[in-house]
Amino acid sequence: MHKTIISDTSCFIILANIGELEILHKVYEQIITTIDIASEFGEPLPEWVKIVSVTDKYKQQLLEMQLDKGESSAIALALEIPNSTIILDDYKARKIAEQLNIKYTGTIGVIIKAKLKGVIPSIKPLLEKIKQTDFRLSPEIELLALKEAHE
Repeated sequence: MHKTIISDTSCFIILANIGELEILHKVYEQIITTIDIASEFGEPLPEWVKIVSVTDKYKQQLLEMQLDKGESSAIALALEIPNSTIILDDYKARKIAEQLNIKYTGTIGVIIKAKLKGVIPSIKPLLEKIKQTDFRLSPEIELLALKEAHE
């Protein structure tokens, strides 16, 4: 059985802003997201993104005491789907996912995976595009990403 990948809003926004949303599809085939995240994104998502509802609204409400609605819905959904991974960029959301034993990666992790799977030849041009957006990419993270991508 292949793993379920749940994306938070930031990954959709960052990849859409640099014209690389299709990378998600090429790396994972199907992405699942929540209604809250789809509405936060504010534009129609591609047909390969499946929009689902969180069943346990109470868990989501508890998470919303610490996180925004989108991140809360992504984590609540991951708690409902065994063997799922969330694409999260927010530090606080990652810490909570870690405490709940939920696997996660970030947008940069998706780009590294795209390189390692041969979807893209290099992560450097994408990192350069990301640095032109309002996404914070520290020099340390950039160096680590280049190292993990064998560049």
